[in-house]
Amino acid sequence: MSRHPEVKWAQRIDKVYITVQLPDAKDVKVNLEPDGIFTFSGTAGSGNNLYELKMDLFDKVNVEASKINTGVRSIFCVLEKAEKGWWKKLLRGDQKTPHYIKVDWDKWVDEDDDGGDVDLGGMDFSNFGGMGGDGMDDDLEDSDDEEQEVEKPSTVEKTEDEEKTVETPSDAKMETSSAST
Repeated sequence: MSRHPEVKWAQRIDKVYITVQLPDAKDVKVNLEPDGIFTFSGTAGSGNNLYELKMDLFDKVNVEASKINTGVRSIFCVLEKAEKGWWKKLLRGDQKTPHYIKVDWDKWVDEDDDGGDVDLGGMDFSNFGGMGGDGMDDDLEDSDDEEQEVEKPSTVEKTEDEEKTVETPSDAKMETSSAST
């Protein structure tokens, strides 16, 4: 009886990344058909256990443009979608996703963020400038100015002839106590 390897997946608008996690795999065979049938087989472990997998992908793929790389720890596949677009899920049909298929959060990008391969490992936020010109940055600047005005001490203003005190709730007690002395 064969076993199922753990599979991780992620997508972009034009590709699907599939990683079959099977360390020290031997006799690896991967087959991809244009209608989206992905099959895998290989042996691994001390007993040369057989691992097999057949997935009916959500949509069609471009077999010629797809790439497969067999590494020491995993088999990494970059599948080119036949038509650009976001897939609702990895597999076709209404059945529940098998337990051995998981989302690869290290490679995952949301639809809104798909501007290519983005790596935020260094957390460089210098490119996140002005929010795309939607006016939100203006609101942020205004709120910063208002906050600074509140923080400025404005208790005493002097004119030519007299000293004028502007009352704020924290100043009221101070002024009352100084007036009675």
